[in-house]
Amino acid sequence: HSPMYFLLVNLSFLEIWYTSNIVPKMLLIIIAEQKTISVAGCLAQFYFFGSLAATECLLLAVMSYDRYLAICQPLRYPMLMTGHLCIGLAASSWLCCFLLTAITTALLSRLTFCGPNEIDHFFCDFTPLVHLSCLDTSLTETISYATSSAVTLIPFILITASYSCILTAILRIPSGTGRQKAFSTCSSHLTVVTVFYGTLIATYLVPSANSSRLLRKGSSLLYTILTPMFNPLIYTLR
Repeated sequence: HSPMYFLLVNLSFLEIWYTSNIVPKMLLIIIAEQKTISVAGCLAQFYFFGSLAATECLLLAVMSYDRYLAICQPLRYPMLMTGHLCIGLAASSWLCCFLLTAITTALLSRLTFCGPNEIDHFFCDFTPLVHLSCLDTSLTETISYATSSAVTLIPFILITASYSCILTAILRIPSGTGRQKAFSTCSSHLTVVTVFYGTLIATYLVPSANSSRLLRKGSSLLYTILTPMFNPLIYTLR
């Protein structure tokens, strides 16, 4: 019931639904060769995928703030990270991301899809869906870019600032044992953040040329399936 484990429960619950949203349909496509999905089903998959991915970004930022307080403000930690604050931060992360993704999904649902109607991906992501539209998608892309930037870059900046303060505090500890103990409290979270954001950057910041499509699919596979699979192992190494 401590803040760290409460946030881990949220992260674990999120990743159960994260993989459940993508993996079953992907296995049907690969194994059973059922390569069709309805428009409504595709939009629903995108909505839950986008909402859960964005929520994970905010939860990782909240967890980095928790680690910052534990290491940089250890005596005041129980007073600063109260149960009410922890629940409020977690609930806000869920609510904010599900509402923001609903806006993008609503804009996608108003598009007209034509042409081959073949999604060049193993799940319904934003870019492959937009490429199938016959209409002008500039407004949809602009709003999606703004919302996705808000829920990825702002948490990333907060995480970077938190770990800058954490690193400074750790380097001030005189004993090697003390530095090792302090670093061990945040090493698991830092590893998860590095893997998650590393694959996100590889997926969405690489050029959109045809030669990079295979790379984008491979990196998508990392943060949608492999990262949730390895997170429990990373957090139990201690």
